[in-house]
Amino acid sequence: MANHSRRDFMRHSLLGLAALPLGAGILSRSAFAQELPPLDPNSEQAKALNYVENASEASDHPAYAEGEHCANCMFYNADNQGCQLFPQNSVAPEGWCQSWTAQA
Repeated sequence: MANHSRRDFMRHSLLGLAALPLGAGILSRSAFAQELPPLDPNSEQAKALNYVENASEASDHPAYAEGEHCANCMFYNADNQGCQLFPQNSVAPEGWCQSWTAQA
């Protein structure tokens, strides 16, 4: 009888472990969908990356090229206007920073 309960324990443990990635994916999707506070352009991190809320304000920056803005950057998440570089904040879709990278 002890072997039977050990087998049940192992089976349930393996099923639980197999379900973890699914649960984590669901939780992270809902966590990332939350509303983020807007990024303050005067924050230390924003200044370090030369973030501006309107890409036209960056036209004199040597790394800027016409047509670049947050909404077409690979780091931008349209679902919550988040940015991987500023994970605690949302960014303006028409904004820009020097880490802009074209979407694949």
